Amino acid sequence: MPVPNEQTMPGVEAPDIWPLASAKARLSEVVERAQASPQVITRNGKPTAVIVSAEEWARKGVRKGTLAEFLLASPLRGADLDIERLRDPGRDVAL
Repeated sequence: MPVPNEQTMPGVEAPDIWPLASAKARLSEVVERAQASPQVITRNGKPTAVIVSAEEWARKGVRKGTLAEFLLASPLRGADLDIERLRDPGRDVAL
């Protein structure tokens, strides 16, 4: 049985939280509930894993372009930035 979880953001369904032993014993239910909202698995009371629907996983995993495309689309592209390098010699390091 998932641990009761307070909803923290209005309009956003809070994930169910399952202790690892409960999640193992009721895996089918955990997977079924993951179709509606993420299911958090805990070990010793600390979040260890999250189960989400395959649809959610695919949606989150879609790339929206390359890093180069992202940088080229930057609103700072073409801005006349004058960034001065510090002339600090740095710190002494014993080798």
